Amino acid sequence: QLQASGGGLVQAGDSLRLSCAASGGSLSAYNVAWFRQAPGKEHELVAARRRDARRTYYSDSMKGRVTITSDNAKNSEYLQMNSLKPEDTAVYFCAARAVWNVQYYYARHWPIWGQGTQVTVSS
Repeated sequence: QLQASGGGLVQAGDSLRLSCAASGGSLSAYNVAWFRQAPGKEHELVAARRRDARRTYYSDSMKGRVTITSDNAKNSEYLQMNSLKPEDTAVYFCAARAVWNVQYYYARHWPIWGQGTQVTVSS
């Protein structure tokens, strides 16, 4: 089970760090992704961490402004977001899957989801 937190209302240019806490299993054994969903839009991949290859992937829209990290001791994953823009406003979700899928950018390929946390960026 995953639980995302850390969202809030910030101004353009601010930073936020989202957290994804896992229970019932070790998150370090899973591949983890962050998606976001703006009103009326599909889920969009923000970042993903591939466990076996120790690689991270970032969306073009947030590349250079976002970093995905993990803390195995806390069984948690984090998404550090900097230089936030109004267009980053969305509900952010963390997701996990045991085996990497090459189509990792599709939300439907991630079977385990947290409940989401709202990020609102004002101009």
